[in-house]
Amino acid sequence: MKLAESILVSELANMLGAKLIGDPNVEITHLNEIHKVCKGSLIFVDNEKYYTQAIYSTASAILIDQEVDCPPNKALLVVERPFEAYNNLAKRYLPFTPMSSQISPTAQIGKGTVIEAGAVVGNHVVIGEDCLIRANAVISDYTVIGDRVKIHSNAVIGNDAFYYHLEEDRSYKPWHSIGRVVIEDDVRIGAACTIDRGVSGDTHIGKGCKLDDQVHLGHGVVLGKHCLIAAQTGIAGKTIIQDFVTIYGQVGISKGLVVGEGAILLAQTGVSKSIPGGKRYMGAPAVEAYSRFKELAAIRRLPELIKTVDQLQKRFKNQDLNPQD
Repeated sequence: MKLAESILVSELANMLGAKLIGDPNVEITHLNEIHKVCKGSLIFVDNEKYYTQAIYSTASAILIDQEVDCPPNKALLVVERPFEAYNNLAKRYLPFTPMSSQISPTAQIGKGTVIEAGAVVGNHVVIGEDCLIRANAVISDYTVIGDRVKIHSNAVIGNDAFYYHLEEDRSYKPWHSIGRVVIEDDVRIGAACTIDRGVSGDTHIGKGCKLDDQVHLGHGVVLGKHCLIAAQTGIAGKTIIQDFVTIYGQVGISKGLVVGEGAILLAQTGVSKSIPGGKRYMGAPAVEAYSRFKELAAIRRLPELIKTVDQLQKRFKNQDLNPQD
């Protein structure tokens, strides 16, 4: 998330009561998770396994729970509980604001856009021109919608990310979501779709995408342009679907993957690793459809092959021969 105004890391150290190691004049412009960093980002790390990844990432400052060497032109903020410090900053810079009216007075709605009865438009939402928001759809805070977008009834856009931090007592504490949902022009969102906002970055739906009813997009998912997704598909957080991908019904795609441009995923495919584009896939785990069809054809021949083997074994036995000779 980009901050409304930048802040020096030395000011953040005073605010958090943190020990500052490194450059006190580092300027912080973004709050981000470790997977979504840029210059000016403040991130946190509380697992020694990820220290190197965090410290030598593009991030300018890191909340950390141990004193370690700091690279040049960076800053470390040493606190006892880095996640708690990060979450408190997220709540400070983007606090929860309840919806107090059906259409927030802070929302910007373009010319020719129709919002039907019962639809809810949250705080600081931006909706372009000639859109249609059907009855009982919910557009949550900070969502950005382009022109000529159709969102059907009971869709929920911008729900909190399903993202939790595992505590020492094995309980789960939610991250405070500070990301957005961004929907480009000419997109269709079907009835009862659920699209979560990013944890700190954006969930992004590219130009011309068409989503059937009951599709779920997890936090930080990126859809390229002109993707077609059928009903009851679920795409887990931070996965990237490149341009012109077609996804049939009831497909499941795991987190943090890349589905290549022009790929076609047949119904009930389960994708557990990144797959290249320009091919058709089916099955769980997903494999190229051509290969799977060959396997299925071979399986259909199994009863015949078993019968042939039985006949050969009987012939050898009747001739008093050892079939292993």
